[in-house]
Amino acid sequence: METNLIIEGVKFMFLGMGTVFVFLVVMIACMNIMSSIINRYFPEPQSSADATTSNAQVNNKKIVAAITAAITHHREG
Repeated sequence: METNLIIEGVKFMFLGMGTVFVFLVVMIACMNIMSSIINRYFPEPQSSADATTSNAQVNNKKIVAAITAAITHHREG
C-alpha cells in the first residue's frame, strides 16, 4: 500500500517538474522570438565610435573627481 503511494508521489513529482520544464522552454523560445522581432524592426541607432569614447572619458573624469573629493572630505572630517 505504501509503495503505491510512493509511486503516485513520484509520478506527480515528474509531472510537475515536466510542466515547469516545458513552460521554461516555451518562455525562452518566446523571448528569443520577441528579441529577434524587436531587433529587426527597432534596431539600435549606430553612433560614431569617437563620440561614444569622448563621452565615456568625460563621464569617467567626472566620476574620478567626485570619488577623489569624497575621499578627501572623509579624511579631513
